[in-house]
Amino acid sequence: MRRKLAAALLCLLAGLALAWALVDRPEPVVDLPRQAAAALPSSGVDHAVTAVLLDWRSFDTLLEVMVLLVAVLVALALREAQPDSPDRMGLENPLLRGVMSWLLPLMLLVAGYLLWAGAHRPGGAFQAGAVLAAAGVLLRLAGVSLSGFERPWLLRTGLVLGGAVFLTAGTFALFAGRPFLAWPESAAGALILLVEIALTVSIGLALLSLFRLTPPYPDDPGVRKAEAEGDR
Repeated sequence: MRRKLAAALLCLLAGLALAWALVDRPEPVVDLPRQAAAALPSSGVDHAVTAVLLDWRSFDTLLEVMVLLVAVLVALALREAQPDSPDRMGLENPLLRGVMSWLLPLMLLVAGYLLWAGAHRPGGAFQAGAVLAAAGVLLRLAGVSLSGFERPWLLRTGLVLGGAVFLTAGTFALFAGRPFLAWPESAAGALILLVEIALTVSIGLALLSLFRLTPPYPDDPGVRKAEAEGDR
C-alpha cells in the first residue's frame, strides 16, 4: 500500500512539475521561426520542416537513417541465425488479393505525391517510405511473393541506397567548397530531391524488412508445425 501511495505521489509531483513548466514558459531568446523563414529561400525547398531535416540539420537525418539501417541489419543477422524459422505471412485470401489489385496503384500514387509534396508542404521521404512499406506488408499478407526479398543482393542494395546517396551528395558539397552536407544554393533543390527519392526506397524496404523479419510468436501455428516436424 505504501508503495502505491509513494508511486501516486511521485506521479502527482511529476505532473505538477510538467504543468508548471508549460504555464511558466520563458520567452525564447532566439526567434527560430523568423530565422527559418529568412533562410528558407536559400534552402532549395519551400517547406521549413523539409529544410530543417535535409538542409540545416541534415547530419541528424543521416544518423537517423543509419540507425534504421543498423536495426534491419541486426534483424537480418538474427533471422539468418534461425534459418528454419517459418514465414508466417500469407493469408491466401482471394478477397484481400482482389482489394490489393485496386489499392496498390493508389498507395503508390499517394507515396509519390507525398515525396513530391515534401518540398512545399507536409510530406517527404519518411512519409512516402511508410506508405510503400504498408503496401508491401499488405502484399505479403495477401500471399504475394516479393521477388526482391528472394534476392539478398537486391534487397541489401535498396537498403543502403538512401544512406549511400546521402553520403555521396554530402561529399559533393565538399568539392563545391562548402562544409559536409551543406548543399550549394544553386543545386540544393535537385540534391534534396535526389536524396529524398533514395531515402524513400530505403525507408520503405527497411520498415517492410523489420515487419517481415519479426520472429514468429510461440503460439503461431507455423511455429507449432515446425516444432512438431523437428521432433519427429
